[in-house]
Amino acid sequence: MDGGDDIEISVLGGLGDISAAEWDACAAPETADGGPPRDPFTTHRFLSALEISHSVGGRSGWEPCHLVARQGGPVIATMPLYAKTNSQGEYIFDHNWAHAYESAGGRYYPKLQSAAPFTPATGRRLLTLPGHEAAGRAALVEGAIRLARRNRLSSLHVTFCTAEEADWGGAAGLMTRVSQQFHWENRGYGDFDAFLADLSSRKRKAIRKERERAQDFGGEIVALTGDALLPEHWDAFWRFYQDTGARKWGSPYLTRAFFARAQETLRDDILLLLARRDGRWVAGALNFLGRDTLYGRYWGCVEDHPFLHFELCYYRAIDAAIARGLARVEAGAQGEHKLARGYLPTATHSLHWIADPGFARAVAQYLQAEAAAIDREIEILTAYGPFKRGETPAEQD
Repeated sequence: MDGGDDIEISVLGGLGDISAAEWDACAAPETADGGPPRDPFTTHRFLSALEISHSVGGRSGWEPCHLVARQGGPVIATMPLYAKTNSQGEYIFDHNWAHAYESAGGRYYPKLQSAAPFTPATGRRLLTLPGHEAAGRAALVEGAIRLARRNRLSSLHVTFCTAEEADWGGAAGLMTRVSQQFHWENRGYGDFDAFLADLSSRKRKAIRKERERAQDFGGEIVALTGDALLPEHWDAFWRFYQDTGARKWGSPYLTRAFFARAQETLRDDILLLLARRDGRWVAGALNFLGRDTLYGRYWGCVEDHPFLHFELCYYRAIDAAIARGLARVEAGAQGEHKLARGYLPTATHSLHWIADPGFARAVAQYLQAEAAAIDREIEILTAYGPFKRGETPAEQD
């Protein structure tokens, strides 16, 4: 892979070393029409919010070392890149790789990771100015591998990249990995009832009962975005997020300062769903808005109410996607319980490079077997989905 002799690669210690205009011209060129980005997670405002809030850097295990490619001066490509001292907050799991390599006497960490930290959402990672895709991608990957070799790092990982980037990377000699998540697809539904009409009668009835139980929690649910978001809402959500983070990861990934920064710079990218009972916020779900996708990210509560989690995280997300004309909802990592609620298994992709040739061969063999297993799992789970398969009229409502 040759990025071209006239392309210069530099390493940034943070997003403060490049203007938002230069970075976003590569990260979100579609916003030139005045619309939103495909997703906000590689924009300058999102990544810099992580840095300014100290959610990355320091002891987080995520040290920024972003790449910038310039051709004759102007920026033609950028890459969100981090030196990682652990595998936390990635959601494409390589803990077993690390254990195997270190058991054989190697040093797996630090490694290089191109990702949106703490965000298992598909998006572009090799960010290029329109018209510079081929040269920009090649220069970024070549620069990342050079950086890894120069610093004797074990590997490079590009996680939750697009299928197009995965195809390009595989052709360029990188190892490809397939994983799966559960996504909801909008089939042109006019409202939630139109979505329910696509489901089997049993699943349709079950969802209606769940929504009735959830909405009977004794309070109200509000949807907040843009200027409707206020500091008091973040105070409430921070309590929810702390509780969930402590139970899932031991400690929350994001700092309180991140949510303060989000109020300043990201509120138009956010849809916050909050449940209030007796004048007190009791639960919430944080979503991010893309050009055609709603991304469910965090949930938390201080009171337990039956099915309120499903209502806020899955059903209200579907409601919002339909109302906004969005094509899909990505509800985050894992969770086969999403299948019964209309979220079907979908392949996600990543790219990998490993410096040690012997270890690389072993990982490549593993990835080949894993891909076949994932393909089969997606096929089986899809068959168990809630959508109608030739019901007779007597079986329907």
